[in-house]
Formats: sequence, C-alpha cells, structure tokens
Amino acid sequence: MKKIAVLGTGMVGNTIGTKLIELGYTVMMGSRSANNEKAQAWVAAVGEKASAGTFEDAAKFGEIIFNCTKGEASLEAIRMAGIENFTGKTVIDIANPLDFSKGMPPSLIPELSNTNSLGEEIQKLIPDGNVVKTLNIVNCEVMVDAKRSGGDPTMFLCGNKADAKEEVKTILQQFSWSDIIDLGDITTARGTEMLLPIWLRTWFATGNGYFAFKIVR
Repeated sequence: MKKIAVLGTGMVGNTIGTKLIELGYTVMMGSRSANNEKAQAWVAAVGEKASAGTFEDAAKFGEIIFNCTKGEASLEAIRMAGIENFTGKTVIDIANPLDFSKGMPPSLIPELSNTNSLGEEIQKLIPDGNVVKTLNIVNCEVMVDAKRSGGDPTMFLCGNKADAKEEVKTILQQFSWSDIIDLGDITTARGTEMLLPIWLRTWFATGNGYFAFKIVR
C-alpha cells in the first residue's frame, strides 16, 4: 500500500488520517510545525503506522497526498510543503474556498469561485502534481463512510489525469462510495465547490450533517 500524507490537523485531517490507518495505510500528518500538539495527539491515539511532521516532511513522505487544510490557507500550506514534493503524485484536494470573515454561514471566496476554483489554483501551483478534487461536498464522517448518509449517495471527482482519478476511485471505494461520477478535468471543480452553499443551508435547515447528494439517473 502506498504511503499517504495528510496535510492539516483539524477534524477533517484527523478523520481522514484515522480511517486510512484503519485501512492499513501508513500515514504522516503534516502541519506548520513538527511538534504540533494536535498531530502528536493523533499519532498517540492511532498507533505505530502514524507519524507527524511539517507540511514539507509530510509532502516528501507521501506517495499520495490529501489536502485537508482550510481552503483559505491551502495555497500557503502547499507552498510551505515545497512545490517540488508534489511532482508525479496524486493530490486529493478536499478543501473548499470558504470565507468565514463575516461569520456563519461562510461565503465562497470570490476569486476562487464561479469562473475559477480552489482545485484549479492548486493545480496551477503544482503543475507537475496530479490534483483530484473530491469528497468536499459532505462532512468528514460521511467522507470516510458513505453509508453514514443513510443511503447510497453520489460522489464526484474532477482532475486532469485519468491514472490519478483511478487511484482516487480506489480509495473512495474503500470509504464505501460505490456511485462515483467523473465530471471531467479540474475546471469542473467549480461546480462541486459551489455545492457547499446549498450543503451548508441544508445542514442549518435540518440540523443534520449526515447527508449527501444523490444523482438519480
């Protein structure tokens, strides 16, 4: 099994990293500092297949890299990780370009929406990496277990390289996603990222975060 890096120590990174460990992967969690308390606590909780380091350490380590950072900080985190450390690697981007500066609900960052996307900007920043946008349209617990939504939901993926998308499909299937739609190249991430406003409002309206989208066809 390939070594995996998880960039980000928040709830999303913790949930993704823990599930990958359960599946048998060796995982390094990356953050701004090598001794990040959240990362160290995660390592202590999940066992010997886990480790922690800086963004750069993790990007060097991982053969597959998950971007679990906040969307507003993703580009900075990738620069800190070292552009060269993404060369030839599949980068699974699950972040969203959300602006929380005016409170809840957040809005989409204007320059990263409609005619652009965070996924595209990450791909531009790491031209020799293979960015695949997916999992950004559900909460983190549903990300790693599709059945938590209460049904058989649909997951989208977007990316420029077919081989990378096939690699990501394998992980999605390990996360219990069986209905997967390939939307096309990375520009189609504009659509999936713009699903976040309706996801957030559905969450507020129902008080339930354990739901997902289904394309009936």
